[in-house]
Amino acid sequence: MDYQKIIDKYYSEDSELRHILMVHSRMVANKALSIVDNHPELGADRQFVEEAAMLHDIGIFLTDANGIQCFGDKPYICHGTLGADLMRKEGYPLHALVCERHTGAGLSIADIEKQGLPVPHRDLLPISIEEQIVCFADKFYSKTHLDKEKSVEGALRSIAKFGEEGASRFTKWIEMFL
Repeated sequence: MDYQKIIDKYYSEDSELRHILMVHSRMVANKALSIVDNHPELGADRQFVEEAAMLHDIGIFLTDANGIQCFGDKPYICHGTLGADLMRKEGYPLHALVCERHTGAGLSIADIEKQGLPVPHRDLLPISIEEQIVCFADKFYSKTHLDKEKSVEGALRSIAKFGEEGASRFTKWIEMFL
């Protein structure tokens, strides 16, 4: 698959949003690939991890997040499921799963219902090792501070807002991936 071709289809070459997406996604991909390279015992598919990391946020343009140049009409929390819909239309159902399962440290149906989140009422939890690696790597990079990598503690703080369950999952990933 050619992830760049898919990005080019949805993001114009000269837009600030494309720049934000590309820088963020490349940083996530590099961290995810480092995890794959440092942990061959996990048996992760390196090519898939790179593709999925580059496409995990493909749906952000459909959301309303002016601070990162997103001028769509959907809440930002929906970017994963919106991106998953795009990836399914493109014919990449496994990449779609990474899109919809990377928010926070994944979202359980209990968290979705308790917080009243406007996403499908089903578990949106990373399952495959590749999904988990991309989700974990993503937590270290913000789209508002492109030049900074968060510390482990900072990444953990940023996902705590999605619930205790996510923080527990992230802590498990620290032990697996670092």
